[in-house]
Amino acid sequence: MPKLTILPHEVICPEGAEIEAESGETILNNALKHKISIEHACEKSCACTTCHVIVREGFDSLDEASENEEDYLDKAWGLEPESRLSCQALVTDEDLVIEIPKYTINMVSEDH
Repeated sequence: MPKLTILPHEVICPEGAEIEAESGETILNNALKHKISIEHACEKSCACTTCHVIVREGFDSLDEASENEEDYLDKAWGLEPESRLSCQALVTDEDLVIEIPKYTINMVSEDH
């Protein structure tokens, strides 16, 4: 089972976390199952950028982003070459190290 390491985030996960992830599930769903509340204002439908994460390790193990995801990523705060929308990136068998950016462009925070 792959390991998902969430780097410390001041609000969402202050001490960071290391969780066992389920292959074939998105980064977001794996995080939510372990009570790591990454924002996701569009109900995981690839229609916003609130679940933007940076994959610090293991990025190459992910499938390529769709054109729609790429279009939304272009609007994300703090975009980097290893950025993904966590609602779209499926975990494979490789461990991942994830950074949740400090800010999103979301004007309303929805707790799901």
